[in-house]
Amino acid sequence: MAQIIDGKLVSGEIRKSIKNRAAAFEESHGKKAHLAVILVGDDPASCIYVRNKQKACEKVGIIGETILLKEDTTEGELLELTDSLNKNPDVNGILVQMPLPEHLNEESIIEHIDPGKDVDGLHSVNAG
Repeated sequence: MAQIIDGKLVSGEIRKSIKNRAAAFEESHGKKAHLAVILVGDDPASCIYVRNKQKACEKVGIIGETILLKEDTTEGELLELTDSLNKNPDVNGILVQMPLPEHLNEESIIEHIDPGKDVDGLHSVNAG
C-alpha cells in the first residue's frame, strides 16, 4: 500500500540534519565546509539550479562558491581549475554543473575530480 509523505516536512528534517552536521564539521575542523560549484556557460536551467544550490548552502551554514566560466572555456582550462580545487584543502566538495558545452568531454572532467571531493558521486570510484 502506498504511503503519502509530507515532502516539506521531510525536506525540513533533512535540512536541519545537514545544518547540524555542518555546525559539527565547523566545530571540529575550525572552518566551514566549502562546496565549489563550477558552471560553464549560461544555460538558463543550469543557472537557476546553481543559484538554488548557493541558497541551500547558505541556509545550512556551508560556504557555497560558484565559479562561472565562459561557454568557450577549453577542456584544459577546466581541468586546471579542477586540479586547483582538488589540491585546495579549504574546498571539501566539487560539483561541475551538467550539462557541459558540447566541446567539453563530461566523462573526462568527472574523472578528473578527486573522488573524495566528488559531490555528485559520478566519478567511477564513487559510482562503482
